[in-house]
Amino acid sequence: MPYPEGHMIKVRGKIIESAAKAFRTNGIRDISVPFIMKGAGLTHGGFYAHFGNKEQLVAEACRFAISDTIALLQKAADQEKQEFKINAIIDYYLSAFHRDRTEMGCILPALSSEISRSSDEVRQVFTQELERMVDFISSTAKIDRDTGSVLLSMMVGTLVLARSVNDSKLSDSLLAAGKLHAKALIKT
Repeated sequence: MPYPEGHMIKVRGKIIESAAKAFRTNGIRDISVPFIMKGAGLTHGGFYAHFGNKEQLVAEACRFAISDTIALLQKAADQEKQEFKINAIIDYYLSAFHRDRTEMGCILPALSSEISRSSDEVRQVFTQELERMVDFISSTAKIDRDTGSVLLSMMVGTLVLARSVNDSKLSDSLLAAGKLHAKALIKT
């Protein structure tokens, strides 16, 4: 009996979502295809019916993760009643909640160092998705693209450092300082 219409697309989406979660949490190199497939509730034998290789999955997971992050940030902005919706995005991005939930957090701080050593295909998709994120930040903040790039870089760098230290007070301090200076950047 054949699968219902849309089954392959639904399964592919489950695999991409599982991969994005796994890559955000553990990086690319340490995650196997069987681990991703298990996370999607599938056996690893079906992987190649959907993807040519792991690199293709990494690229698709990057697209998914950035779309997911933009949706979360847009939701935070939509809840802001003030004119400066970017402040709600900064507050969310540089929050303890975002810091502590890598599995659903932004892929930029989670994978940038690994992506720099990935294939051209993966790096091309990551570049496109980074540009989309810069455009989203710039548009929401009503700032030029260069300032948007700086703002996003500050937020990503702050989150990387806040996640990297084992001193919770220092981590919280980094987040607070990052928020303060990110907001100051867009007021100048």
